[in-house]
Amino acid sequence: MSKVLHIHPETPQPRLIREAVEVIRRGGLIVYPTDTTYAIGCAVGEKSALDRLIRLRRLDKKHEFTLLCADLSVLSTYAKVANTDYRLLKAQTPGAYTWILRGTTEVPRRLMHPKKRTIGIRVPDNAICQALLAEYGEPLMTSTLLLPGDEYPLSDPIDIANMLEHQVDLIIDGGFGGLEETSVISLADGNGPEILRKGAGPLDEIY
Repeated sequence: MSKVLHIHPETPQPRLIREAVEVIRRGGLIVYPTDTTYAIGCAVGEKSALDRLIRLRRLDKKHEFTLLCADLSVLSTYAKVANTDYRLLKAQTPGAYTWILRGTTEVPRRLMHPKKRTIGIRVPDNAICQALLAEYGEPLMTSTLLLPGDEYPLSDPIDIANMLEHQVDLIIDGGFGGLEETSVISLADGNGPEILRKGAGPLDEIY
């Protein structure tokens, strides 16, 4: 049965954050709130946890995963980005955006688009996420908690616990989550931003 941690959405309790990170370090699969929706994630490179996530969401081989990052300091490790695009990223992070960039060899191949070799990068404006990332010290592999057949992501922590109690290792209850996913913007081809999905992140300052 999944463990549930009730973590304050604005002032996360350090002891509980450390407990959550220990689950990640042991290869666990966790559910946590972001600045948009609830998400599900694990350590980068944890094959077993990733396989569980893929089965849970019934994702196909073409699915493009996202790395949840504390800031842009890890960008050069995992992605390739032009100077002009970096200025845009810096101006709009943290925020409700997923940026599609060309991945580097540091990104496990199965996380990237099989042909384009691209990866999503996400810097959330959320205290719980930032606390997790600060304690863990590395990005997390993340995906929206949108279950097969559902139109919207799960947003009620009680529903999440009831539905996923035997399928994930930890659920962080940070209050009700949102229903609108991030805006997805591709910078992969070097020709400026391309809007792939209009979501919670405003688009008026992207161009």
